[in-house]
Amino acid sequence: MASIQKDTPIAASAAAVWDAVRDFGAVHTRLAPGFVVDCQLDGDVRIVTFANGNVVRERLVSCDEAQQRLVYTIESERVTHHNASVQIIPDGEQRCRMLWITDVLPDAIAPYIEQQMEFGARAMQDALGRLRP
Repeated sequence: MASIQKDTPIAASAAAVWDAVRDFGAVHTRLAPGFVVDCQLDGDVRIVTFANGNVVRERLVSCDEAQQRLVYTIESERVTHHNASVQIIPDGEQRCRMLWITDVLPDAIAPYIEQQMEFGARAMQDALGRLRP
C-alpha cells in the first residue's frame, strides 16, 4: 500500500485554517478553490469536482476538534482502498502546518494521487495563507 504525505507550511493561524478544513462542504470555496471547482453534500459524503474534470465521492470518517484532524475516504472504481487525514499543527501565533496523509491501493495509482495532492497542497497553501484571524 502506498502512503503519501504532504507537510505544508501555512501562513495563517491554526484556528483559522482548522475552521476552513473542518467545513467539509466548502472545500471548493474555502480550502482549495481553483483545484476543486464544485462540491455538493449528500449526508456525510461530499461529491467533489476537480479542475481536471474528475468527480469523486469523499465520505467523512471523523472530524476531531481537539486534534484538529479530519479523516475521509474516497469511494471510487479506480481505487480499492483510500484513506486520508488532514491535521492542522500550530507553529506559533500566525503560522501552522497542514499534515495531509493518504494511504491508497493499488500502488499503481499512487503517482497520480501524489501529483494531485501536490497540486491540492499548493492551492490550499495559497488560499489558507490569505486567511485572517
